[in-house]
Amino acid sequence: MQGTPEVPVCKTKVEKIVYCNYIDIIRFVCHCKNKRTVMAKKRIDTLLTTPDLVILGFLMEKPMHGYQIIISLRERQVKDWAGVSKPQVYYSLKKLEDLGLICGGNDENFSLGPERRIFSITPEARSALADALTSEKWAESRTVPPFSTWAMLSMYADEQTVKHILECRRNFLRSEIAKEIQTVKSLSAENTKTSRVVKSMISLVIKNFELELSWLEEFESIIGER
Repeated sequence: MQGTPEVPVCKTKVEKIVYCNYIDIIRFVCHCKNKRTVMAKKRIDTLLTTPDLVILGFLMEKPMHGYQIIISLRERQVKDWAGVSKPQVYYSLKKLEDLGLICGGNDENFSLGPERRIFSITPEARSALADALTSEKWAESRTVPPFSTWAMLSMYADEQTVKHILECRRNFLRSEIAKEIQTVKSLSAENTKTSRVVKSMISLVIKNFELELSWLEEFESIIGER
């Protein structure tokens, strides 16, 4: 068998003991290596961050290079639902390739720039992404927006400040609603599963913004009680 050490001729008892210890060490090292490999395969989903998962999702649709992914992040306004910066894109691509979830090749289209690499998913990628999405933490996590923190502390602010910040919040919500409505209109011609998911998510965002706008009236009257 290839890789099996040749059995030496052990003339003395000491040589036999040394050889047996050598074989035991080799077996132990191989065992540890195999165990690490199995554990890595089992827990690879826990190594994936949100940017990793977002980029895997884009590559599930079609092979892309890094700049194409950055353009797609901007066009789909991913910053509204996931934090993925430009440096994170290239870091994640290298990480995903090292993990064996994507593979890259040289792009023959030189108009896209020198040494651009098109990345595509490997067979392991789909199951890794699916496994990462099974965690109940996705449904149970709760983030705290800065405005919520301000609202809880606003009773300690002066009246003029409260009115100013609340008006800023209203203007922000109105501008976001208008932006999201335009996004939905830009997707009206598309009827893919991805576009339908995006439009549904945007609908939820708009409803939440509209609900908060209505709630601000009630909150302002409560915070105005001195």
